[in-house]
Amino acid sequence: MQIIDISRELFSTPAYPGDPAPYREAIRRMELGDGYNLTAFFSGCHSATHIDAPRHFLRDGKTLDQLPLAPFYGPCTVVPAEGLITGADIDRLAIPKGSRLLIKGEGRAFFTQSGAFALAQAGICLVGTDALSIAPPGDEAAPHEELLSAEIPILEGLDLSRVEPGAYFLCAFPLFLRGTEAAPARAVLLTG
Repeated sequence: MQIIDISRELFSTPAYPGDPAPYREAIRRMELGDGYNLTAFFSGCHSATHIDAPRHFLRDGKTLDQLPLAPFYGPCTVVPAEGLITGADIDRLAIPKGSRLLIKGEGRAFFTQSGAFALAQAGICLVGTDALSIAPPGDEAAPHEELLSAEIPILEGLDLSRVEPGAYFLCAFPLFLRGTEAAPARAVLLTG
């Protein structure tokens, strides 16, 4: 079995415009005479590779800890895309119900509202992207609302540069953060 890490590193990945930049601080350091190393860090919940829960755009939506874990583990398909992904594009893919779909677009492929609506209607259980957001700049709300109102988690900020389109097995569990609208995740694809 091959394990392909598709996560972005937390401290070196640029923050989404307007979000806080993550940082770390060495609290204890052995080279300064401490008996052990201890690091603290600060990060927004949407930094680097992360998962959005319904609460991100829905006032009464579920928080990440209220979602089942099943969508974050299972078969997935990596699909190449570019530009705006519409409902017609999704219809052409004929996505099976319960699928996990990862979009490989070099950070420049985004869902329109109709594309997100078509995904929700298709009954997928998770959608991911190598962009910092599934939505194009200036139209963040509509695609998020379509997917999150159907309780479809959104996996953003993936690194799919070393991944060919095709079928894989996804493992992308979020950190267990009670009451949050998102959380960082370590995402990997399994093959073989």
